[in-house]
Amino acid sequence: MGVRTWLDHWPVYRQLTGTDPLGRGEAAKSERSRSLTARTETADSMARSVCPYCAVGCGQRIFVKDGKVVQIEGDPDSPISKGRLCPKGSASKSLVTSDRRQQKVLYRRPYGTRWEELDLDTAMSMIADRVLAARDETWEDADEDGRPLNRTLGISSLGGATLDNEENYLIKKLFTAVGAIQIENQARI
Repeated sequence: MGVRTWLDHWPVYRQLTGTDPLGRGEAAKSERSRSLTARTETADSMARSVCPYCAVGCGQRIFVKDGKVVQIEGDPDSPISKGRLCPKGSASKSLVTSDRRQQKVLYRRPYGTRWEELDLDTAMSMIADRVLAARDETWEDADEDGRPLNRTLGISSLGGATLDNEENYLIKKLFTAVGAIQIENQARI
């Protein structure tokens, strides 16, 4: 490679002699950077969602290619965030794609020292059995004066900060049907 050829490939030389004196356009591009395309341009589909981190409810655009999330960015059509995301929201792609994300149900028995894997059906049955047992053990039909209570104080619910009204409604209905009266949402704490 001659001096002239090397000099033509040097970004500073292109910046000083070309039409890009600030070095923010063509002067800053290399052959490799010219061949790159945005992950959003090659995505098969885009879905809209809400950031899961806090109660603000910033809008997100989730780009999917070959069935996998390739990019998550702020949704400019969101009236809440207008396309902006905080650092946690900007990094939320790792919630879905991180190799450290748990993909299986892990269970540690009482007084156990190791985690064991369970299939989802077994774990759901264990949860249902424990909810019903806690309800049966703590059920109160009436108070000491005979007034009906029909409740349990052995079960409670604390909802997440990003649950919407419809999800909160369903959670309230579920826990009320079980007899729980201690139902709260994290967004109010």
